[in-house]
Amino acid sequence: MSLRRMLASLALGALAVATVACGSESPSERSSDALATALTPQQPPDYYVEQAHKYFDTLDTSADRDSVPNYSPLVARWELPPWLWLTGYGSENMIVTTDLALGFTPSTVPTRDCRAFSVQPFARCYVSFEYQEGACPIYEEFVFNDQGEMTFIEAWSDQPGFLPMPDSNDRWAEGPDVQRLSTKVPGLGSETGLIDLDSEAMQRAASEDPEVADFVRRAKDFWPAWRQALEDADPDYFARGCGWTP
Repeated sequence: MSLRRMLASLALGALAVATVACGSESPSERSSDALATALTPQQPPDYYVEQAHKYFDTLDTSADRDSVPNYSPLVARWELPPWLWLTGYGSENMIVTTDLALGFTPSTVPTRDCRAFSVQPFARCYVSFEYQEGACPIYEEFVFNDQGEMTFIEAWSDQPGFLPMPDSNDRWAEGPDVQRLSTKVPGLGSETGLIDLDSEAMQRAASEDPEVADFVRRAKDFWPAWRQALEDADPDYFARGCGWTP
C-alpha cells in the first residue's frame, strides 16, 4: 500500500535504486498455461491467512521487519485505479520497492480482516492503513501456487465505485460477476504458478482481453510503464483512493 504513496512522492530519477533486477486436476494434468482457478488449496486455511498478514507486515512500521511472505520469483502486484496498475513484478522488486515505500511514507496497518477461501484467490483481506493524513481502507486478494508461494496480489480502494464486486452484499467477492485479473492470467494455475509473458496462451489471452494485454505490456517494461501511469494519474489520486477528498 505504501508503494502507491511513495511512487507519487519520489523523483523519477530515484527509481534506479529500486531496480533489481477448475479445481480437481492433478499437477501432472495441469497445463503450464492453466488459470489460477485450476488450483485447490495445498495448505491449511491458517497458512494463507498468515501469508496475507505477512504481506501487510511489510507495509507496517510497527511489525517485525523479518516478517515477509513466501513470494513466488515472479509475483505480481496489480492495483486498480485510482492506483497505478502494475506496482510490483518479481520478488526482489517487490521487497526493495516496498522497503523504499515504508522509508519515504511510513504507515501502519492496525486494522486487518483476512480470511482463507477454498477457491482462488485463497486469501482475501479488508485492511485499513494509517498515514499521517488519516486512514486508508483497502480490499486486497492473494493467489498462491501449490508450494504455498504468493504469485499474484490484486488491490482495490475500499471506496464506493472502486471494488470489483457489483453486488454490495457480496462482501468477499464470491459471486459470478466479480471483475478480477488474477483468474484470467495464464500460468497462475500451473503447479509453480509462474507467469510466462511470451507463452502462446498469454498472447492469445491478451488478444482477447484488453486487461490481460495491458498487464503484459506493463510487465515487459515495468519502470517506464509505471512512470507513465504516474504522469497520467490525477494529482489527487491517492487522496481519492483513501477517501480523503469529497
